[in-house]
Amino acid sequence: MSDPVFSRVAIIGLGLIGGSIATALHKRGLAATVVAFDQNRESLQLGKQSGIITEAADSIPAAVQDSDLIILAVPVLAVKAVLREIPATALITDVGSVKTTVIEDSREVYGLIPDCLVPGHPVAGSEKHGVTSANPDLFENHKVILTPVAETKPSAVERIRNLWRGLGATVVVMTVEHHDRILARTSHLPHLLAYALVDTLLSQDDGQEIFRYAAGGFRDFTRIAGSDPIMWRDIFLANGPAVLEILDDYQEKLEELRSMIDQGNVADLQRVLNQASQARDDYTQNDIEKIRGGS
Repeated sequence: MSDPVFSRVAIIGLGLIGGSIATALHKRGLAATVVAFDQNRESLQLGKQSGIITEAADSIPAAVQDSDLIILAVPVLAVKAVLREIPATALITDVGSVKTTVIEDSREVYGLIPDCLVPGHPVAGSEKHGVTSANPDLFENHKVILTPVAETKPSAVERIRNLWRGLGATVVVMTVEHHDRILARTSHLPHLLAYALVDTLLSQDDGQEIFRYAAGGFRDFTRIAGSDPIMWRDIFLANGPAVLEILDDYQEKLEELRSMIDQGNVADLQRVLNQASQARDDYTQNDIEKIRGGS
């Protein structure tokens, strides 16, 4: 096995993503020491007992001291408070699903954007959450998006790029704004709809009976509503403008479909269903170029 790329990696937040990074670093020999801090002391104890982490720190300063990489794996609205306890000179990356707030928070905390801050987002996860769900292969063959800004040193980007490649991921780079707009459409809206559907059915008079007879379609559509509620609350709020933009578009489409059903408009309803079905087939076959309006 080759020498570790990092001597000491500090992970702030030991949930599904933080825990999966930690155990993947161990499995692939990328870090000599992996130390973590989490406000949930039980998570730290489980991480230490199971060998997911090397050390459990009792504070953020203790975790990041002498670390040559700091990974923020906390809900996006908690990033600002964490940055206040981290030196601006450290190599820092994060795993949040919203990047605009990371840039804004760093500018507010440090008065500038540190040149060793490399915002990142692994497009991988699960409806499961917590360190007990940590998976060392979670990032294998998944994309990780990095969103460096003008102030970011190319050498810092390259180190984080190599980190994720070492964990089996494919790395792509895009702007902060483009990331947040794309993820609002491909991830944030679907999660919001799943939560909304479950909550809508809960409010029905026959809610219990509805869930008793729910079949595969309901289970598949609502699987992601089992995701971490705190994490998703923060994502919806942090990426509010982009989420509201696509939500408005979706509501317009629902109104069109409602009108088609109400008016018995067979031709237009069939057209929409055919179009969506074909796009879904093309997506699952990775034939993205065929999808109308795809990017």
